[in-house]
Amino acid sequence: MSFAPKTGCPMCGIVSMSRIGPSNSPRSPSFPLGSTQPEILWRDDNFTAYREKANPLSSKGHIIVAFNLHVPSIYTLSSTDLPLLVNVKDLATRLLTSLLPPSSPVSTPVSTSVPLNQAASQFKIGFITPPFYDTKIPVKDHLHAHAYIGPPDLMGWVRGGFGYGPMAWYPIDDLIAEIRESTTNNRIKSGHENRVAPIDNVKDAGARSGTADGTETTEPGLANPDLEEGHGTPTTATTPRGTLSPQHLIPSIHV
Repeated sequence: MSFAPKTGCPMCGIVSMSRIGPSNSPRSPSFPLGSTQPEILWRDDNFTAYREKANPLSSKGHIIVAFNLHVPSIYTLSSTDLPLLVNVKDLATRLLTSLLPPSSPVSTPVSTSVPLNQAASQFKIGFITPPFYDTKIPVKDHLHAHAYIGPPDLMGWVRGGFGYGPMAWYPIDDLIAEIRESTTNNRIKSGHENRVAPIDNVKDAGARSGTADGTETTEPGLANPDLEEGHGTPTTATTPRGTLSPQHLIPSIHV
């Protein structure tokens, strides 16, 4: 399956624009007052994160974390990509934290040292599942996560019902937990705010698979491995890989 850039894709254009400058670093762009250009806040080998200014969900801050590869949807991911999802949550949490006012007790500069479980309760991070999409940001086939500081005071009822309602919105915590539950014998509590699950402290948990005789059947992932640390060889766009079926990724409706 090819994940090459797609001509005319707005997300691919933003990813391409973000390649100017150093990688693995926060950004501090300067835009004219009133500009609605996306503010590139971070990019690394796997993701490009920017602040949505044209049509934000919240006046406090709305960030989009886009996969650099043109990945069509969450249904393309395999369990091997669990560390990527954990990294999306971690990155989004740190970037949202950096947007909080300096007087906030949880405010801190963007740093890789922020613990994963330190997210403020007002942070909302997740995906819009196909066939739903954000009517103001109608990108349907390039995977990206939305992260915003609640409440979503700029959302509007049409946009909220179509893209961020209970049938469309998939919190990243639930997605991670349900993939782990489908690939391990651990019963993961998903769908509960402020849940405490020790497995969440192991970002690779559930990413590797194998048979009872010890044969590993782990599929290639989307991430660019760190060759200096001996994490294997890069995955190419033509590497065969499995996908998670929609049955494994049905959004939960909480009552």
